[in-house]
Amino acid sequence: MQRALCSSGLFSFVTTRVSPPLLLFLYPQQRWASILSGLSDNLGAYNKAIRRGRGPSSGKGKTSGRGHKGQKQHGKVPAGFNGGQTPDEVVHGTRGCENVFSVDMKPLNLDKVQSWIDQGRLDPSRPITIRELAKSRCVASVKDGVKLLAKGSEKVTTPLNIVISRASASAIAAIEAAGGSVTTRYYTRQSIQRILKGETDPIHSLQSQITLRTQSKRRVYPKRLPDPTGRKDVEYYRDPAHRGYLGYQLEEGQGPSLFFKTPGTGTFVAKRIKKKAASAADNRIW
Repeated sequence: MQRALCSSGLFSFVTTRVSPPLLLFLYPQQRWASILSGLSDNLGAYNKAIRRGRGPSSGKGKTSGRGHKGQKQHGKVPAGFNGGQTPDEVVHGTRGCENVFSVDMKPLNLDKVQSWIDQGRLDPSRPITIRELAKSRCVASVKDGVKLLAKGSEKVTTPLNIVISRASASAIAAIEAAGGSVTTRYYTRQSIQRILKGETDPIHSLQSQITLRTQSKRRVYPKRLPDPTGRKDVEYYRDPAHRGYLGYQLEEGQGPSLFFKTPGTGTFVAKRIKKKAASAADNRIW
């Protein structure tokens, strides 16, 4: 302990030396004072409010950005208000409708497939499916499926086995002329996403009986591939002309339609109408 005397000699004070551990308990305010004074929001955490009507120097003074007089300056105007006349959406209206049965098929031409094979980006010795096409960037952003078209069919020289959503008749003829095969099968948007993730088999399902010459050993996938349930989809993939994978369900001479029966396949039973014997009362004139 030390005793010090002021230069004026009028008062004196005592200074005491305190050990460092006790400083944490005696002066806690001094430790946090600098932190609290430096607190601030992150840059861009909030937007500064616009102060309107506080002088012309701000750019939002006097009329507060509303302009002079009129309905827009005095009150609120609903969005799309056209001055009181009949709105445009009422005069013209909406034309047409949205086809809920349409599908968004990604087009794929044969010349591009042959170009990818020549570059080594597609392996013709293995089945070509949507997974291989998307992985090699031959097609992108597939939604409801891929349709094979015949543009550049004269360039196809490699026999290939392709499993795809749909195919035109010219594309099928060109691939089969080169010694390959085309199989069309049903996909949904969700199943395509699972195929691209490697969670679903891109070829086989419960109703499929697809056999490919270049097919390797089948692996087990956690989720199965769905089959069509709608009449139009079932009829498309039952049609041998489309090379549908459900064509095995048709008997000889049977058509793919589920609505119309094939001529000659049904049985016709003629109804016999029994004639009633005329009674004496029926023969009277009056």
